[in-house]
Amino acid sequence: MRGTVAGAGKNDAERRTDLSRVIARRWRVGGVLTALMMVGYFGFVLIVAFAKPLAATLLAGERISVGILLGAGAIVLAPVLTAIYVRWANRVHDPAIAALRANVPDGE
Repeated sequence: MRGTVAGAGKNDAERRTDLSRVIARRWRVGGVLTALMMVGYFGFVLIVAFAKPLAATLLAGERISVGILLGAGAIVLAPVLTAIYVRWANRVHDPAIAALRANVPDGE
C-alpha cells in the first residue's frame, strides 16, 4: 500500500463508503449553490413580472431603480457563487479525493 495516510489499510467497501460520502457532499454543496442561484434569478424575474411598482421604485436621488439594482445583483450572484464553489472544492473536495486516491493499493 502507498504511504501511511490516515485510513490506510481500509478494505474496498470502506473506501467506497468514503468515496460515496465525498460525492454526496459535493452534490449537497452544488445543490445548495444552485438553489441559491435559482432563488436569486427567478426572484428577480418574478419581481419584475409581478411587482412592477416595486421594481420601478427610484433610489439614489431618483437616478436608479430597484429593478436595475436587483438585475445587477442577479448578474453578480453567478460569479460569486462560482467562486464560493471553487474555493470549497480546492480546500475541501480535492484534498478529500487526493486522500482517497493515496489510500488505494497499487494495482487497483
